Amino acid sequence: MADSVLYEVSDGLATITLNRPEAMNALNVATKVALRDIVREAADDPAVRAVLLTAAGDRAFCVGQDLKEHIGLLAEGSAHVMSTVKEHYNPIVRALTEAPKPVVAAVNGVAAGAGFGLALAADYRVVADTAGFNTSFAGVALTADSGVSWTLPRVIGPGRAADLLFFPRTVKAQEAYELGIANRVVPSASLRTAGEQVARMLAEGPTVAYAAIKEAVAYGFSHSLSETLEKEDELQGRAGASEDHAIAVRAFVDKEEPKYLGR
Repeated sequence: MADSVLYEVSDGLATITLNRPEAMNALNVATKVALRDIVREAADDPAVRAVLLTAAGDRAFCVGQDLKEHIGLLAEGSAHVMSTVKEHYNPIVRALTEAPKPVVAAVNGVAAGAGFGLALAADYRVVADTAGFNTSFAGVALTADSGVSWTLPRVIGPGRAADLLFFPRTVKAQEAYELGIANRVVPSASLRTAGEQVARMLAEGPTVAYAAIKEAVAYGFSHSLSETLEKEDELQGRAGASEDHAIAVRAFVDKEEPKYLGR
């Protein structure tokens, strides 16, 4: 794995860290390849019960595409310069959103362009009070990618999403919380601790139920109420047959805290 992305698994929690602080964690090709492969590994690993996505440094979570590298590829006339959406961003976002486990983003600084997309692909965002979000795409005459055209309208509504996409600006942490982009805003110095606390709570929780919740919410966005009710019935059958459900019921009767197994 490239040093630009760090990966660690401990007690069911996978921590993925973008590690190019000198470049504000911009996404060059090597970083995108490593991130894609690591996210897929975390999503597929049954020993991983939750994922924490964060970044090194205190200036940026991720400013998106590495424009210095991008300019070089354009100058070379590379026919594959825009294939990064299909080859990298799409599979990364799919792996994050479709992972059968919760994903927490600990956003330590500015998240712009595809960096904003990575944060939105997480299920829960813990944000430093010094952080900010910017769509950026129109500012370089590009359309949204990394799932932003799907995730952003669902988080803040289509009207507000259009405003941020047509007129890119930095949405600071408090406004991000008010819009629903940030689930929790914490002092910058305590971000890593707060992010880990949330992610570890989820890693110790009923993983089968969390996977079903993710699937149900995603399904409901694009299906009718009748279809969604059928999907809930299917998913509840799966959750109800899990060991975690049996553990939860026994713990409730015995007035004890459940200790979930994630199966």
